[in-house]
Formats: sequence, C-alpha cells, structure tokens
Amino acid sequence: MKDDRDVLVMYDERVLAHEPDTNVAFLPGRLDKRMRRILADLNVNWQYPEHPGRVTEILELLEREPIPGVSFAPGRAATREELARVHTNAYLDDIYDLRGKSAWLDLDTTAVSPGSVDAAEVAAGTSIAAAEAVVSGKARSAFALVRPPGHHAEPVRARGFCLFNNVAVAAAHAQAELGCERVLILDWDAHHGNGTQDIFWADPDVMFFDIHRAAPFYPGSGTLEEVGAGLGEGATVNVPLPAGSGDVVYLKIMQEILRPAATHFKPDLILVSAGFDAHWFDLALNVSYEGFAAMTAEVQALADELCDGRLAFVLEGGYNTESLSHGVHAVLRVLAGGEPPEPDVCGLKEMEEALEFHRDAFLRPEDEDY
Repeated sequence: MKDDRDVLVMYDERVLAHEPDTNVAFLPGRLDKRMRRILADLNVNWQYPEHPGRVTEILELLEREPIPGVSFAPGRAATREELARVHTNAYLDDIYDLRGKSAWLDLDTTAVSPGSVDAAEVAAGTSIAAAEAVVSGKARSAFALVRPPGHHAEPVRARGFCLFNNVAVAAAHAQAELGCERVLILDWDAHHGNGTQDIFWADPDVMFFDIHRAAPFYPGSGTLEEVGAGLGEGATVNVPLPAGSGDVVYLKIMQEILRPAATHFKPDLILVSAGFDAHWFDLALNVSYEGFAAMTAEVQALADELCDGRLAFVLEGGYNTESLSHGVHAVLRVLAGGEPPEPDVCGLKEMEEALEFHRDAFLRPEDEDY
C-alpha cells in the first residue's frame, strides 16, 4: 500500500432523472421523424444506452466492496453563469426550454426526458464541486459520479448523449473562481472528446490531451494534426489508436507523451474525462481493469509532482455496466492509496499456462531443457 489518501466521490441522485425512452412520444418535428425512421429500420427494440443503471451499478459495487479512504459528498446544480462560460446563451435557452419534455436533439441519438435538463445541470455542477474539493484541500482527489456525460457537447450543440460539457465547465470554473491559471484535461474515453477540444481550441491555458480510437470511429475527429489554433496552437494533443490497442500502449502514451507534455505545461489542476468504454467489454479498445488502475497511478504521480496533487475525475462513457463499475472501482482503489497491479499483454498469461500444460505431451525427455 502507498500512503493512504482520502478520496471524495461526488454524487447527487438527481443525475438518475435523465432517462430517455425511445418508446415514448417525442416533440414533433423533422428530427423526431428522421430518428423514428432510423430506429424503425434497425428492426430491433433499441434502448437508450446511456441509462441510470450505469451509475447505480457503480454505487452497488462500492456498497458490496467498500474502499477504505473513499467517502461520499453531495453534488449541486450548475448555475446559468457557470454553464455560459463554455456554452452560448442561445444554446442554453434552447436546452432550458426542454425542461420537463421529451425530445431528440441530435442525429447521433442524443435525447432528453422530462428530468434530463435538471440532471445535466447537476452533472455539470457536481463536476465543479469535485474541482473545488481538490483545489481547496478538502480531499486529495475527487471523482464526480455524474451523468449524462459531457465531452461531446459543443458550445452550441448537444452530441453523443451529452448536453453540457461537464469537464469543460469545471475547468472554466477553476480558472474563473479557484485561482487555477492552467488546467490540464486528460480524456481517456474511447471516443474523442470533440466538444472539449472545440471549447478550448484556441485557449493556451487549457491543455487538452485525448487518447481515443481513431476515425472513422465516432465522432470521427481527433487526428494527430488537430493541435489547436492561434495562441492555443500546441495545447491540444491527440493520440488516435487502432481498435486492438490496450494497456501497454496506453501506459507508453502516458509515460512518453503525456508526462513531457504535462511537465512542459505546468498545470495548476488536472482533470480526467474518465470514460470506461476503452475496456474490451465495450468492444472499442482493449484496456483492462489493471490498465485503468495503472493509468490512474501515472496521472496521480503527475498531479503530485506538478500541482500539489490536485486531481479530479469526471465520469464520461462506458456502457457495459460490469466493466464500467469495475473500472471505476479500480480507479478509486488507486486514488485511495492502493498499489496498482502490473498490467500485462492480453493473453500472455494464458499462453504461458497453455505452454506449461502441453509441454510434456510433445517433448522428448532429451528436450526437457527447451
């Protein structure tokens, strides 16, 4: 065990109120008709993947397997002023008008239910609370257990199950209210955080570092050449990967690209857009629970070295509830002081077990030194 560390899980049950149901009547309009046509052509009973069970499964695992040093604290709703730091007023007006309603917002299946706007405000506000907790010293690290996720939400558009960009709202609040001049956002969700990139594209004081599955995987952005613009050129760092990429590759990226970039940038706060759809159960990439734990140890060490340990995680994607809950659990164990397990090449242990099992069947006695 490393030194024990206190970890705050920031949670507000109002995030469970976001529950789009594709079988209910939505607001009339061209988008609704187009989405109905798409869903009808699937010939399956399609269910909205971003559902409350994503969070309740995490909570149930933490109740069954509590982690010493991990405690809970309440979240809160973000104010319009806090949201307006990263979203336009026109966009906020449109979203607020949907409070209490069901509607499709985007062709990539972003939808709202009657409780969604309230849940999204709480998701953004709870992300702010996580940043405040670590900057104030209330906790060594914090994890905002929130939904809907946020990193696809752009200044003027909802996308990819996201309404408000939670991690961007937290970063902007840290700059405006908490005295953090430079904020590093690490996004390890399997999908590129196009919205976060868009918001901070020309900002030299926010470094956006994104590891993701390469295009044409959704949302299709995040090439190596996307590095920011103007004064922010070089503050955006994208590392697109092929589908089979796993622990070894991720750790090499953390150690050989993220570490020098972060050391050069000198952040006052590190935020992690923590998606868990990079686990193989979500069929996007090949990261294991041990991989998530090891990545957590790497970014924790960076925070200790560069910004007095100020480190906050914000939940993003992950749609297989088993891998999502166990991935979050693995991260929290390391944040609380647990030693991260050593990641391995997927299949290597099983190969060695098979080699040992079959060795005697095919080798002659004189070949035993093989």
